[in-house]
Amino acid sequence: MRCPFCGNVDTQVKDSRPAEDHVAIRRRRFCPACGGRFTTYERVQLRDLVVVKSNGRREDFDRDKLERSIRIALQKRPVEPERMDQMISGIVRRLESLGETDIPSKVIGEIVMEALARIDTVAYVRFASVYKNFQAADDFEDFVHELRPPGPAEE
Repeated sequence: MRCPFCGNVDTQVKDSRPAEDHVAIRRRRFCPACGGRFTTYERVQLRDLVVVKSNGRREDFDRDKLERSIRIALQKRPVEPERMDQMISGIVRRLESLGETDIPSKVIGEIVMEALARIDTVAYVRFASVYKNFQAADDFEDFVHELRPPGPAEE
C-alpha cells in the first residue's frame, strides 16, 4: 500500500480489526520512510458494477461518490457515523446482490431514498430534492405533503 504522505510503497500493517459489522477490515498502517500513520479499509467486492445514467452514459460505480452524497444528506443530523457506514455497506451489498453488473442510476437513487427514509426524514427530503431535481419551493411542499399521513381535517 502506497503511503499517502511520501509515496513510499513499502508500508507496514500495525493493526487489523473487523469494521462495519464484519463486512470490512480496518488496517492501521505505518510508513517507515516518513513515519506517517494512516488507516485503510478492505471490503469484499462481489462484482464490478457499472452505473447507467438516465442519458445512457455509463460509468464505474464509485462507493465514495455514494458515501459523499449520503453524508451530505445526513450533514448535521443526529445519525451516528457507524449507522451511516452500515447503511452504505447495506446499499452496496444490495446493489451487488441484484445479479446485474449494469445498474440504472434510478435504481440506485430509489434504494438510497428507501434507506434514508428509514433513518432520517430530513436527510430523505434533502436527498430527494437533488435526486428528483426540485426546482421550486412548491416541489418541496408537494413532496413533504406526500410524506405526511392524512390527518382528521384532511380525510
